[in-house]
Amino acid sequence: MKAAPPSTLQLLGGRVPLTSLIQTLAVAEHLNFRHAAHALGVGQSSISTRIKILEKDLGILLFERRHRGVRLTEAGRQFVAEVSAGIAHLDQAVRTVGAMIDGMEGQLAIGLHIPIVAGFLADLRRRYRASYPAIEQSVLEGRSSETVAMVRDGRLDVAFVVGPVNAPDCHSRLLWCEQMVVALPTDHALAEREAITWVDLADEIFLVRHGGTGPQVFEHVVRRISERERSPRIHRCDVARDTLMGMVAAGDGITLTSEATSHVPFPGVVFRPIADETESARFSAVWSPHNRNPALLNLLDLATQMSRSAGVV
Repeated sequence: MKAAPPSTLQLLGGRVPLTSLIQTLAVAEHLNFRHAAHALGVGQSSISTRIKILEKDLGILLFERRHRGVRLTEAGRQFVAEVSAGIAHLDQAVRTVGAMIDGMEGQLAIGLHIPIVAGFLADLRRRYRASYPAIEQSVLEGRSSETVAMVRDGRLDVAFVVGPVNAPDCHSRLLWCEQMVVALPTDHALAEREAITWVDLADEIFLVRHGGTGPQVFEHVVRRISERERSPRIHRCDVARDTLMGMVAAGDGITLTSEATSHVPFPGVVFRPIADETESARFSAVWSPHNRNPALLNLLDLATQMSRSAGVV
């Protein structure tokens, strides 16, 4: 029994040059050595010689030579069909890899603990999707320590965190700042005030989450109330952000958050700025220096451009 002809990959990785296959396809298209040579910009004798060597290596006749051209044999038609499909797959693979190298295709894993309904991060993701629609964005919400740990482990490409970044083995970049606001029940006595100060808030019960921005909020509230020579009243809650806002609406206490959260409608809750608050919530991106994902690099470039336009960096 005659052995089956080698596969396209075997040909490409073995003794048959890719050039011979491309020239074979050209002859099959033009059914004329001279026309095929002209189309490829090579000599006719070069094509003729290569195809003869290819036919010898394969042990089959690909073309019937005629006075005015050539005609594919039945084996030649089958061979050309298989090679065409193989080269098309190879071309697609090269283009796909090229797109991934350029960051035009691929995946991007983002960690955060802040709302993405509005604000800098929401705008960043919208602009990024418009520029790189073939990049699949996955979002994971968790505590800052958790998302930074996942960046270190390579499970996330980037984490967006608030406050100082304690990750010496990672890169970080300040991207944007947001005004701090206080969340109050709609029927709270301060809800109708045009100007609220920290003295006004000194006797209030602050609800602070264990996760998310909770640790940063806890430290800030303690510092601000202590500066007014009062003892802070803080209740730590192991709940999600929406549940915390529900507790505020129910009158269990108030909470401190950033401006982006105020764009999310929470029934029974109003957000008010603090007139004598001198600091802003500072948000940074954290990523591993070992991460060479082109999709990440493109995101960071876009984020930096947006920050510079806003006068942050």
